Amino acid sequence: MTKDGHCRGQMMLIHGAFSAGWAMEGWAGAMAARGWQTHCPDLLHHDTPPHGRPHHDLGRTSLVDYADDLAKKIKALPEKPVLVGHSMGGLVAQMLAGRGLARAIVLLAPSPPWGVIPSTDFEILSAVGMVATLGVFWDGPIHPVYRVAADHTLNRLPREERRATFARFVPESGRAVFEIMHSVWDMRRASRVEPWTVKCPVLALAGSADRVNSARTVQRIAARYRDNAGGSTFRLYDGFSHWMLSEPGWQEMAAETADWLDTVVP
Repeated sequence: MTKDGHCRGQMMLIHGAFSAGWAMEGWAGAMAARGWQTHCPDLLHHDTPPHGRPHHDLGRTSLVDYADDLAKKIKALPEKPVLVGHSMGGLVAQMLAGRGLARAIVLLAPSPPWGVIPSTDFEILSAVGMVATLGVFWDGPIHPVYRVAADHTLNRLPREERRATFARFVPESGRAVFEIMHSVWDMRRASRVEPWTVKCPVLALAGSADRVNSARTVQRIAARYRDNAGGSTFRLYDGFSHWMLSEPGWQEMAAETADWLDTVVP
């Protein structure tokens, strides 16, 4: 609720790969303080305890399955929500917006939909390295690796917070990772989002130091929706890496996002 007791509306915050709804709790609290009724669901089969045995269907779960499950939750809300998605969750948010299920979408270091090619050598080599390291990884769960997360995702967090955050990570679907990082080989084109189907305002946030989803890639994502009815806005945050959910300074980013929502959502 706002200070005068009014609710700004519904907001669903969608976490990224290897995490769960807990990852969005900081942003949810900041948005709740600005009057939004927030929801932080776990993606399908992500309710496994850390270090627990993954759900037997997780490895073959598609991005489409994630979107279908969240679509049911959205339709159960009293009104269409604003969607805030981080990384893979940002891609799922685009997919849901393409179905007409969002008032606006906020994309935090989002993964690209089908047709947006990698912008940097690191993004390309990461995809190649997954096959070289894991082999046929798209038919089973992928377990998180601390060194990878520490170097490229959680690298701006203080050491103890980095370890505590990673301790909550869970396995991810190999199928979903394949559909993101090797979309050119995905015959189903699971991550495809036709730009003209996203008719709501789009805000895309990128970190200048993010190597997972580079600023150039995020800028390309925002450009896809620039000429749509809702338009798009791209913002670059200097020094931020991929885990902009709780990196130092994230509160200012969240406040600026809430200000933007005040201007585009009646």
